[in-house]
Amino acid sequence: MHVGTSTFFQNRNQTRTDYEVYQNELHLADLAEPLGFESIWGVEHHFTDYTMCPDVLQFLSYMAGRTEKVQLGSMVVVLPWHDPMRVAEQFSVLDHLSGGRAIVGVGRGLARVEYDAFKLDMAESRIRFSESTQLLVRALEEGVAEFDGELIKQPRVDIRPKPFKSFKGRTYAAAVSPESSVALAELGLGMLIIPQKPWKDVETELKAYREIFQEMNGAAPPAPIVVGFTFCHEDEDKAREMAAEYIGNYWGSVMDHYEFHSDHLKTTKGYEYYGKFTEKIEQLGDQDVKDFFVDLQVWGTPDQCYEKIMDIRGRTGHDSFLAAFSYGGLPYDEAERSMRLFAKEVMPRLKKLPAA
Repeated sequence: MHVGTSTFFQNRNQTRTDYEVYQNELHLADLAEPLGFESIWGVEHHFTDYTMCPDVLQFLSYMAGRTEKVQLGSMVVVLPWHDPMRVAEQFSVLDHLSGGRAIVGVGRGLARVEYDAFKLDMAESRIRFSESTQLLVRALEEGVAEFDGELIKQPRVDIRPKPFKSFKGRTYAAAVSPESSVALAELGLGMLIIPQKPWKDVETELKAYREIFQEMNGAAPPAPIVVGFTFCHEDEDKAREMAAEYIGNYWGSVMDHYEFHSDHLKTTKGYEYYGKFTEKIEQLGDQDVKDFFVDLQVWGTPDQCYEKIMDIRGRTGHDSFLAAFSYGGLPYDEAERSMRLFAKEVMPRLKKLPAA
């Protein structure tokens, strides 16, 4: 199994300066390759302390110069907020800078605060994402950007530097709604899973995704990539306590950033699934939903972390696990301790696993 780590640059409640957050997050990122992690991932968000990495490809380019062999993934670049031709250029540059270590991860975006600030209509996001993804995938394979769609109009232009090797098998997208899963299969993209709903629902959607991918592309899809908010500690009770507080804090930041207490998603075209999600939160209550999210993640003793990842693998067939160690105001010494223990006690066992 491939084991990577992701960096969130979260400044919950602005308890630190943004500079302090960056210095600490970059320190954790610098540990990834020496500790044996096989990839480093960045997450794009804007305008709030939820995640302060507005240019994930800038961060990955920085890490390309500080590393020699880890892969460099975007989790994700939100395509509706960008000119997809420029994104193709940026990924091609990153691949050249890193010697072919780039992994493309794209998504559609969900936060109203970000769409509003970019002066974009959220109701257009599904079409904009589909058209942008088609342009991006073709440009990275053919070295030429060209598209004539409903929203995206791109005259033919060369991508320079020309992509020097194929991105097939290293292009993924995040999917939460069933409709998005189907769209990924039709576009020929691998699936990036961030646990946030019942595993039985994920299994059902993966089955449909795999069938449509095979039908549309004439081949089986790549194994999904799974992300997990991870806390590893020798003491089970301590791990449970820390996970409840800090992974719980992260979920609170999700609720705030995406306005899950608001009704606007219920009436926004293309976000009907999330509208139903907000209704579910209202029915269950904040604490039960928070507890559910925490229980989906990977925390506990090294043995418990391994067993949880194996349980997820049995449900999803994933061959890559991306551990997030810093989130929700977790003290950085605890995040580093967790990261080092996971690397020492859990990661070697995962790497020995054969392909799913």
